[in-house]
Formats: sequence, C-alpha cells, structure tokens
Amino acid sequence: MRRLTLAGGAVAAAALGVYAGWVEPRRLVVRQVELHPPRWPRHLDGLRLGIASDLHAGVPYAGLDAVARVADTLNAQAPDVHLLLGDYLDSSQILRRRLAPEAVAEQLGRLRAPRGTFAVMGNHDWRHSGDRMWRALDAQGIPVLEDEAVELGGFWIVGLGDLRFRAPDIPRALAQVPQGEPMIVLSHDPDTFPRIPGRVSLTLSGHTHGGQVAIPLLRRPLMPSRYGERYARGHIVEGGRHLYVTHGVGTSGLPIRFLAPPEVVILTLRAAQPS
Repeated sequence: MRRLTLAGGAVAAAALGVYAGWVEPRRLVVRQVELHPPRWPRHLDGLRLGIASDLHAGVPYAGLDAVARVADTLNAQAPDVHLLLGDYLDSSQILRRRLAPEAVAEQLGRLRAPRGTFAVMGNHDWRHSGDRMWRALDAQGIPVLEDEAVELGGFWIVGLGDLRFRAPDIPRALAQVPQGEPMIVLSHDPDTFPRIPGRVSLTLSGHTHGGQVAIPLLRRPLMPSRYGERYARGHIVEGGRHLYVTHGVGTSGLPIRFLAPPEVVILTLRAAQPS
C-alpha cells in the first residue's frame, strides 16, 4: 500500500510539473472585468480598456509569435484604448532568446483602438537595453508615458516611471491633470499604490505575475513586492482607492506558471455607483 501511495504521489507530482512547466505557460486567457471606479463619470460609462503586461519576450513560450498572439487577441476584443504596462523584454532568465526590442515593438505596433495605444516601461526593459525599448515603441507610434499625462476626450491617462529604475515623480505627473478630471494611472509596479492619492479613479499595474506560482505559502517569499501578497493580483481597494493588477503574459525566473495563467484583461469601466 505504501508503494502504491508513493507511486501515486510521484505521478501526481509529475503531472503537476508538466502542467506548470508546459501547459499553463502556453495558455492565454482573456479576462473580462467590470469595475465601478470612484468619480467615474456617466458619459464614460462602458469605456473598455485592453490591458497587457509583462510579456518578457524571449523567455520560453514568449517568442515573437506569443507577442503577435497578444496583439491579435486584444484587437479581436476591440477595446476603446490599449494600455501596455511594461516588461516587454526579459533580462533575467538564462533560457531566454535575445529578441530585438524593435521586433517586439513591431508586433505591438499592430494594436488598433479608437483612442490609441499607450505604454509605460518596466524594470526589465531598463535592465535589458536601457531606453531602446522606449525608442522602439515610439517608432511604432506608441507613446511611452513617464511621469506624463495625456487627455483622451473626457479622461486622462497618466504614466509613471518605473519604481526600481526611474524614481517616479507622482506629484509632477498628476499636476498635469486638472482637478476633478477622471484619470487612470499606469504604473508597472504596484508598490507605488500607497502613494497614489484619492483623486485618481483607477491605478493599473503588472509586475507580480499574479504570483506566477500562485500557492500562497510558496509564492509569498518570491513575490517581487515589499508588501508581500498585498498587491499580488486582481482588484484591490484601499481607503476608497482602486488598483487592478494583471497576471501578465510571460515568466520571470523559472519558466513556469501555476494557478496564474498568462492573460490579457478587458476592463470595462462603469459610472461610479452612488454611496
């Protein structure tokens, strides 16, 4: 009986290993989310955001074909605006293939939306090749926002510099938005969220990969955040302020995912509900 139990455990462990190392990292989930951010106006009720983060292009299962798949999947959902949250390239995995930033940006340049595509940079982009990814996205007509705001017809997109490499100036970025105007802040790293004031309707982040191996006791020491699991994934509300953290697409460290499948997010914003 003990031998059967050990054999069964070995088979189960092997199956989990195959799933985490081969099946789940190859998936691409379209996550449909609906939120009611504070102060979101009725004339923008139903605005749809297409969100992608953490491509880590070059790691196993995240070659140019995977980047193209992300672009095609987002385009098929026809959001009003595409928002890219950084780490387009990987700078850590020893198994990665070196992909040119220009080739990755060319695939992302196929994104189409009525209100355009906007991006921020992530820590891996800066570590990989400095500002080369920024310049490549800009050449494809995708503005990279660093402590900068842009008005999109009734609301604002504010992009922050990467927390680990660029010391984002949040007051300077938000000062560009008139008081009372609805705004969405893009911050690759959710650790900026405690510094985001209440006048911001919604903050969007990636970076955590949803834990990548989303078993709490296992992911906690590996979570790339000074706040542990506080900003691991999904919709977080603190003091009336709203944050959404996506799993992203690629991997960092080991090329595995478990209970945190690669995803793009279609986020529909509804007018703020009366209190």
